[in-house]
Amino acid sequence: MATLLIGTSGYSYNEWVGPVYPAGTRRQDFLSLYAQDFDTVELNFSYYQMPKEAQLQNMIQEGGKALHYSIKAHQSLTHTIDYTSWKDSASEFCRSADVLLHADRLKAVLFQFPYSFHYEADQRRYLDAILRECSAFPLAVEFRNGQWYNSRTIEALRTRNISLVSLDIPETKGMPPMMDVHTSSLAYLRLHGRNGEAWWKSDAAGRYDYLYSERELEAIAQRVKMIASSVDTVLVYFNNHRRGQAVLGAKRLIELLGGRGTEHAS
Repeated sequence: MATLLIGTSGYSYNEWVGPVYPAGTRRQDFLSLYAQDFDTVELNFSYYQMPKEAQLQNMIQEGGKALHYSIKAHQSLTHTIDYTSWKDSASEFCRSADVLLHADRLKAVLFQFPYSFHYEADQRRYLDAILRECSAFPLAVEFRNGQWYNSRTIEALRTRNISLVSLDIPETKGMPPMMDVHTSSLAYLRLHGRNGEAWWKSDAAGRYDYLYSERELEAIAQRVKMIASSVDTVLVYFNNHRRGQAVLGAKRLIELLGGRGTEHAS
């Protein structure tokens, strides 16, 4: 049976007070309230600021005993890479992520590479090196450039038991394919919304202002069931976070798949 965990990308949004959290909720209470509805969260603050060990330890306490985490790699490891000093950033990030691993709360470390990360020799060598550097963790890789979707990449990830992230994104020029390729016993699905008109605009926040329809969620539920038939664990995170829309989609998808704690035949 495949374990299925569904949540959102991030939880600490001030604009969620009202739509998600009761009016007047303090920021320090966001995570405990979130954990009442979900069993996992994808931490994305760690992309903007390097996570600290004490910070993650506090989050474990605030989230309670049932909440599990994925954590997004810091931007210095994916977007603003200094090829002469990245190992220092990797060491700092891994020391902090180790807190989640040793507490048995870590489901995956996510490396999300931008469209500008091309399938070229220097980038391939770096990808090989950073994945080796972080091999103590369960890993998932998301590419925003379709060049990486080839048999060589897929086989390399499969050999290392590293998850190739499945995407739900707008079908626009330059975007990677929406395909589910199993390269690990862990499947990782990120739902970014389908706001194609806003995707390439300078205001990136508009990308994630999208509400999935009932029909779209029903189709996603079927997709998740198919993924679950081939792996041990499925992680699903809604990244359409504007105005709490991710929470609405995640809650409804949980219902469509049988409720929290449901397992699916694999």
